[in-house]
Amino acid sequence: MFKKLALITASLISVSTFADEEQAKFNQYVADLKVEAIEKGFSQKIVDNAFATVKFKKKVIKADKNQPEVKETLETYLPKRVPKWKIDRARKLYKENQTELEKIAAKYGVQARFIVALWGLESNFGKIQGSHPVISSVVTLAYDGRREALYKRQLWAALTILEEGHIDLDHFKGSWAGAMGQTQFMPTSFNAYAVDYDGDGKKDIWQNKLDAFASIANYLKKAGWNDSLTWGRQVVLPEGFNSEHILQRGTRTRKQWLENWNKSERGLADWQALGLRRTDGTDLPNVGITAALVMPDDENGRMYLAYDNYKALMHWNRSYYFATSVGYLSDRIGYPKI
Repeated sequence: MFKKLALITASLISVSTFADEEQAKFNQYVADLKVEAIEKGFSQKIVDNAFATVKFKKKVIKADKNQPEVKETLETYLPKRVPKWKIDRARKLYKENQTELEKIAAKYGVQARFIVALWGLESNFGKIQGSHPVISSVVTLAYDGRREALYKRQLWAALTILEEGHIDLDHFKGSWAGAMGQTQFMPTSFNAYAVDYDGDGKKDIWQNKLDAFASIANYLKKAGWNDSLTWGRQVVLPEGFNSEHILQRGTRTRKQWLENWNKSERGLADWQALGLRRTDGTDLPNVGITAALVMPDDENGRMYLAYDNYKALMHWNRSYYFATSVGYLSDRIGYPKI
């Protein structure tokens, strides 16, 4: 019994020693970051305040390393991501905010239904924004080391947000990965795309719906959005269709993905000649626009002719499931007309 207790005690001491050593390493890492932040020109006050409450967040590392690898298909994904209650709520909130949404849509050249769809899918219309302190999250992920350069860029961007006074430190919260507000922008995306729509001096994507709507629209517009187009349409392929025409999957970079898009892209008349049809079997629209053929799953799954606006959605999140869900929800919002 005594020997067993001694082993347990020794084990606890070993764990405690390891934890102390890890905390010491983290503390030194934070101290080095503070020096680097000052060298980058951030004020001493901002640096001291921002790092005063920084903690190593084990839950953040756990979440990052253990993201679910559930086998999903678009057929199972869409009903979960875009259930009927979300469609109903999206339509209701569109109506409630229609006047301002349409002003923003006109200003940025982005259809309002896409603004609402992204708002709904990213944060459940502002309800789910995350409760993790942003500074602690990005510092923890930088310290972890696997993507240090990426998360240090997010840290400098986060300090810029604080220094410009868009939000105070107590309310500077987001997801475990650092995505923030009703738009779920990462700090670098905030600095590139967030908008002070109401002119109060703050780009408030946390509490201000109008700033959030305008920020979504601004992002899409800067990503190349064209409000004379929709996003795409589901199609059926003929028997024996040459799969080489389908947008190649498995790309690691956006540049490579865009190169593959260009290989697939052709006019609707060309797709019609290759045997593609709408899902009801009728001809494709007789309009002079181009599209790439997108395959979210495999050749047995859904197929989409995706227009240029799909590229903007994939700039937001390079996931076929995500981009398609935005388009799907936007169609449910807008058709039939609300």
